[in-house]
Amino acid sequence: MSFRANGSISEADMLSEHIDGLYSYALALSRNRVDAEDLVQETYVRAIPAVRRLRKDSNIKSWMFTILRNIWLNRLRQPRVAVPTPGTDIDQFLPEFNAPGANDPHSLLLTSLEQDQVRQAISRLPVESREIILLREFADLSYQEIAGVLKCPIGTVMSRLGRARSKLRELLSSTLAGGSSGKRS
Repeated sequence: MSFRANGSISEADMLSEHIDGLYSYALALSRNRVDAEDLVQETYVRAIPAVRRLRKDSNIKSWMFTILRNIWLNRLRQPRVAVPTPGTDIDQFLPEFNAPGANDPHSLLLTSLEQDQVRQAISRLPVESREIILLREFADLSYQEIAGVLKCPIGTVMSRLGRARSKLRELLSSTLAGGSSGKRS
């Protein structure tokens, strides 16, 4: 991080350190790279002029995620001109998991297969569940920060996260049991 002459962190540094997390979150919400880039850009367009008005004790990370989510919700409410591309791959917005000590080819293959199963299961979650899993597990926001982003009580965050994890567990166990989805015809 760079510091100003008076020892404070610049606004640009405070905002730019969250760009990767914001992009991952935007990609998870929009499921489209171009839309995700637009969401992040619009977030920064709104945040840069407003950052100086924040209190010193403000949580910038939570504030930025809230701006992004509000922009996304506003776009959902607007009539769409273009049809979104279906089947966007979750690989685009989930980081690679690195298994410690997995250097041999067999372990790497198993790790890769497990990653694919988790990605597929997360992509099958409803938007609300996928969103809260990504905010907690990948954006690493605290329950308090998630409550701020989603504008709901912490108890609601905890119950939604519990339900999302339970649904993810169901999807993963059905995948491991040989089912391609949690539903049967």
